[in-house]
Amino acid sequence: MVWSPRQLAELADTSRRTVRHYHELGLLPEPRRQSNGYRLYGVAHLIRLLRIRRLTQLGLTLPQIAVIGDADEHPATALRALDAELAVTIDQLQQTRLELADMLHRAAPTDLPAAAAAQVRGLPEVERALVVVLSRLLSDDALEAYLDLLAPYRDHTAVAAFDSLAVDADLQQQHELAARLAGHLRALSTDRSDLVRAVEVGLPTISPAKRTVQRAIGDLYHPAQLSVLTLTLEINGASPPSFE
Repeated sequence: MVWSPRQLAELADTSRRTVRHYHELGLLPEPRRQSNGYRLYGVAHLIRLLRIRRLTQLGLTLPQIAVIGDADEHPATALRALDAELAVTIDQLQQTRLELADMLHRAAPTDLPAAAAAQVRGLPEVERALVVVLSRLLSDDALEAYLDLLAPYRDHTAVAAFDSLAVDADLQQQHELAARLAGHLRALSTDRSDLVRAVEVGLPTISPAKRTVQRAIGDLYHPAQLSVLTLTLEINGASPPSFE
């Protein structure tokens, strides 16, 4: 029995374009042609095509199917590899479901890891936005250390003053606040040196990532606050970056 390309595709519940693609990849042998140039497919082609379709439905890739070929042996090795991949995928999906359940239960935000969400509650929106950016760039250990530093960092009048600093704050106000903030950061570096060190180690060293952090700070804070940050770094002997 023979079939035209259209009939073969219909029998295998696929398209003629897919059949042509399998020909191009060498997965499906070319059929014999009639004297008029028409291609006619036989039973062997249909069986091979149905086998390819079944294996792709199971999740095998076309290169994997090409390795298997059309041998009669059971493709145990390929199927075991696929089973292992599916097991990993299922584990990942189950973890995702647990995180979604936690988000739904606690109405947790979707832009931060679940563990970080609880620690940013109550933060000013600007600082929370910075945490979101850092969560994409810091290592897991560095992000955990940064979040642990937030409470002691914010427990100081200089930080509250920085948050509420007016856009038109004069230079004297900026210098006074920078001095207070610099002292607070020095004390924090001494009292929580392990956390500070963990953050420093996990900070991105690749230029594009560093520039992302700097630009985020430049976008989130107004000029007077950026001036205070620059002065604070200078007081503590650090070279201030460009926030532009």
